[in-house]
Amino acid sequence: MFCGSCMQDNTLARTLRLAGEDAILVPTYTPIRVDEDDVSADRVFMGGVNVYLDSKLPGWGRLPRWMTQWLDRPNMIRRLTRLGGDTEASKLGALTLDMLQGTAGPQRREVVELVDYLCNNLRPDVILFSNALLSGVLSELRPRFSGKILCLLQGDDVFLDGLSSRWKAPVFTQLRQNCQAFDGFLTHSRYYSEFMSEYLQLPDQKFRRIPLTIDVSDHPALLSAAADNTNDEETARPFRVGYFARVCPEKGAQNLLAAATEILPDLPHAEIAIAGYLPDQHRRWFHRLLQKAQQRLPNRIHWLGSPDERPDKFRIISSFDVLCVPTEYNEPKGLYVLEAGLCGVPALLPAHGAFPEMIAAVKHGATYDRADTTGLSLALRSVVSAGRQPASDLPDRVKERFGMAATGPSLVEAITSM
Repeated sequence: MFCGSCMQDNTLARTLRLAGEDAILVPTYTPIRVDEDDVSADRVFMGGVNVYLDSKLPGWGRLPRWMTQWLDRPNMIRRLTRLGGDTEASKLGALTLDMLQGTAGPQRREVVELVDYLCNNLRPDVILFSNALLSGVLSELRPRFSGKILCLLQGDDVFLDGLSSRWKAPVFTQLRQNCQAFDGFLTHSRYYSEFMSEYLQLPDQKFRRIPLTIDVSDHPALLSAAADNTNDEETARPFRVGYFARVCPEKGAQNLLAAATEILPDLPHAEIAIAGYLPDQHRRWFHRLLQKAQQRLPNRIHWLGSPDERPDKFRIISSFDVLCVPTEYNEPKGLYVLEAGLCGVPALLPAHGAFPEMIAAVKHGATYDRADTTGLSLALRSVVSAGRQPASDLPDRVKERFGMAATGPSLVEAITSM
């Protein structure tokens, strides 16, 4: 799947390299999938299949390594996870607790292998975890590594809140204990620093903010694609409200469909387009809602699928007049807002999480009150009625503030100052 956190991790590694640092991105569980240059190592540690079997089959972790190591090969993991790959938190409470227990849990062998690689092979100055759910490794790593160990938080609470009630208390107890061993935490927004400080019961001074980072190397091509929307033929087309993000309940695709069926009958010159990665576990749910909406409004609501290549993604986004991702949860980062901004497409977002900060940073777009049941519908009516709003300076503002060359010094400073 395309995962926003994996994509940001890959971009951060590239940004550090561009800033003159020696950065290595080490995948865990599965190989990453990105639509830009993949700079991750070609070896996967704590392979998802073996980690799962460690918890499910007593004694699996004691088998000779030559019998299980083939399951950690990147191509094998891709093949096996394609067959299932259910990552709903409600079904993974036991596995989550096992992982957080580190060497005291059934994944001891995988934890030791990763720490051996970090301490004996890489020997870095700083280790940056991409989420707190990997913190079980600290039980083995902290005694053996004298350098700085940091953690980037970017949505851990969304998974944790989805755990069943049976597992929440023990998972939180273990996680909060583990997090005491980190030297510091990085987030992409003021909101998330404050929220996670309270959520994990950690002092404010252990947090630093770093900017979201986006590859703008093809910036001129994106500007050209966006400019195509200003010709006479494009000007005559319907006003398009677009959604481009993972298609799932927490991202709010259902909210956009519900608002569309309410407002589009009164707005004949408008349409809705939805695109993004659609996980298997949400496929039936989404297509049922989509078909129902399309039956009510034929040819007004479009499903554009999930493009495999970066140019195709930006071609779709460039066809939008406004991006709307009406999330249910408080978004900690919102990379898709920057992707739309590179195409000159402003965003309409709920006024929660990191969104108000992002709208203020790019100086374009709008927010609405999600607590108001009519907030999204009213905001969409207003945006559509106002028509296309030129945002010619938006791509340059995103590039100048969030491009890799711009964020590199801030990222290095945040890491070295902790």
